[in-house]
Amino acid sequence: MLCTTVSQFIGQTPVMPIAVPNSGATLVLKLEKNNPGGSMKDRMARSMVLAALEDGRLVPGGTIVESSSGNTGIGLAIAALELGLRFIAVVDHHAAPDKIRTMRALGAEIRYVEGDYREDEVAVVERQRLAAQLGAQLPDALFMNQSDNPANPDGYAGFVDELLTQLPDGIDAFVGCVGTGGSMTGIAQRLKRANPAVRTIAVEPAGSIVFGKPGHPYYQSGTGTPAGDEVGKVLDYGCIDEGVQVTDTQAFETARFIARRHGLLVGGSTGGTIYKALEFIAAGKLSGTVVTPVADGGEKYLGSVFDDEWMAKRGLLDPTIGTQLDAWLTGRARAA
Repeated sequence: MLCTTVSQFIGQTPVMPIAVPNSGATLVLKLEKNNPGGSMKDRMARSMVLAALEDGRLVPGGTIVESSSGNTGIGLAIAALELGLRFIAVVDHHAAPDKIRTMRALGAEIRYVEGDYREDEVAVVERQRLAAQLGAQLPDALFMNQSDNPANPDGYAGFVDELLTQLPDGIDAFVGCVGTGGSMTGIAQRLKRANPAVRTIAVEPAGSIVFGKPGHPYYQSGTGTPAGDEVGKVLDYGCIDEGVQVTDTQAFETARFIARRHGLLVGGSTGGTIYKALEFIAAGKLSGTVVTPVADGGEKYLGSVFDDEWMAKRGLLDPTIGTQLDAWLTGRARAA
């Protein structure tokens, strides 16, 4: 395919099946890390910008402002470049350094929030406040507000269309991470329209408040809703069959396991969804074709999730998780 703009590479990402012996299930990974910005957020970032230009909330040559841990910001930076817009990303210390570097390389302006925050504390409330302030104060500026923007879930229509073509024998379950709720809502709603029997499992970090559990700090980036913030208005609980939590250790050790066993670098949040998908399969709660997206690649987390010293310093290493994953993927054991 001959493409004249980078955005034309968004979508048509491949799928990779992983057999789960003695389970009656196959785990299928959709490699969203293959999008040009390196994550599934490229889809919704472009969707939000095009919708804002179409309805006049964003004028040609105007300024996009958004709070982001990095992936949405990268997607918006690409959209801004192609559409002749200025982009300001409001970030905090929790964003992976390579995501910040990537946004800068693409011409984004970076604004850090002020304040004294713990390393494992996401300053999303302050990010949102500053982004809204900049959007209101700067001329021809628009705060995208991905958490409440209906063009966020709308951006995943292509994801589902591709899956239905790639897996013509059907999809039995979808396991995805939930942060703003845009990807989970957009994908789950459309999958259930195609087949109401599809099981949808939403995974948040332990410490996130999406499903009403007590909030506390966590290291997983770009997913969940931290204490003090509000769950995004785009999240449709009605299309989710079950909401579950995954610990930082489970998520990160799974990402490391997938890299070493399958040669595939996945981000920490994807490690979490893979862990929960396999746990559900091993317990006999999911069967058939179970899909989970590789939301972004592990290349952005080489200095954290994939760094032994970083993991050990934070008490996140646990070799028993790799042993459990190995048992699930060789069919030697099933969850009790």
